[in-house]
Amino acid sequence: MIRRRVLVSGRVQGVFFRDTCRRVATAAGVGGWVRNLPDGRVEAVFEGADADVARMLDWAGQGPRSAVVTDVAVHEEPPEGLTGFTVR
Repeated sequence: MIRRRVLVSGRVQGVFFRDTCRRVATAAGVGGWVRNLPDGRVEAVFEGADADVARMLDWAGQGPRSAVVTDVAVHEEPPEGLTGFTVR
């Protein structure tokens, strides 16, 4: 089990990034959460198996169809045992 916090920059708000992220993470069996930040970025936490979290990191670099992702900053954190995925 690993945990990664990501900060996604670009045109990532108002493009269904959070809801799509929740659906993709739930399908992948990844726990965590996603939220919009006041500065226009999206912040998310992904917890799960290495391969599943890696898939979510790849997805965050693309986002949903209408998104234009310009940067993804990834930070390692200790897992907290999150289950389920929520939009904050």
